[in-house]
Order: sequence, then structure tokens, then C-alpha cells
Amino acid sequence: MIGSDIISLAMNLFLLDIIEDTVVDGPGFRTSLYAAGCRHHCPGCHNPQSWEREHGHAVGVEEVAERLLTDPFSNITFSGGDPLEQVEAFTELAKLIKNKSKKNIWCYTGYRYEEVCRSARLAQILPYIDVLVDGRFNQHLRDTDLLFRGSSNQRLIDVPESLLKGKIQLYDYSVIAV
Repeated sequence: MIGSDIISLAMNLFLLDIIEDTVVDGPGFRTSLYAAGCRHHCPGCHNPQSWEREHGHAVGVEEVAERLLTDPFSNITFSGGDPLEQVEAFTELAKLIKNKSKKNIWCYTGYRYEEVCRSARLAQILPYIDVLVDGRFNQHLRDTDLLFRGSSNQRLIDVPESLLKGKIQLYDYSVIAV
């Protein structure tokens, strides 16, 4: 066992639930982790029970990684609550997943991408995330026709391209008609 593996064993995530085979939190079949804890408290939030960390249960990062890696087909979504409220543990989880698979990872957060980039603490997760769905839910901008987000102020950020180009690149999700 080396460095980050030892750190991972000591870290816990506080989760409300892990939902397998969902199709609403990103493209294709995904396993979604619902983090406990969110300080944004968006009016009209579809998951207000996620606001309090105490509503979740502690699970070891390594244990969660093993579970997520057993399904070779499902990609991963971090949702909540706000996973960035536990950014250290979610970063370790994302590292383990990326080091052991080619899984695609999406992360939902109430923080704007620009806020994440300005904080060294929050930005540590970005190299391991494929798409960041950013921004607080705004019930006045609610739009049920949007893919993978609840209000029109939220963006689907292509994180690797944004980091490479040094400016926000939106994720382009094109549905292929059959």
C-alpha cells in the first residue's frame, strides 16, 4: 500500500445513498452517490433532506471505491447534498476510480466553476472530474426540458477541456436519434 491508498483508508464519506443504474444524473447508466451535507439550501431544492450531514452515514472511501469498481459498465455521478462539502474524501475516491478504471465521473455542486477554481481546496477534485454540473438550483429558472440539471443557470462544464484551454468549455451532449 502506498501514500494515497493509506490516506483513502482513513477517510470517510458521509452519504445519504448510493443508487445504481440511474439514467437521470448524466448520460448512460450511472451509479450516483448522494452526499450528505449542503450549505447552499437552495429554495425549491429537490433533495432538502441532504442538507444536514447528520442525515447521512459514514462509509470508507476504499469500501465505496470497491463497490463502484465492481460494475464494469456504469459510470459515476457525485451528487447530493454537495460533494464539494467533503471535497477531500470525494477527491480521494475520484483518484482511486480513475487510477483503477476508465469510468467517466460527473459531479454536481452548488458552487460555480469560477468559485471552485479560485479555491485550492475545492479545485483539488477538478483533475479527476469529467463534467461539473455547477451552480445553485434557482426555482425561478427551473426548466424541466434541460438535460441533467434543474435550472437554466446551471452549466455542464467539460472539465478536462476547460483546464486545458484555461477557460470554461461547456459539455456538448448530443442525443443521437435512432
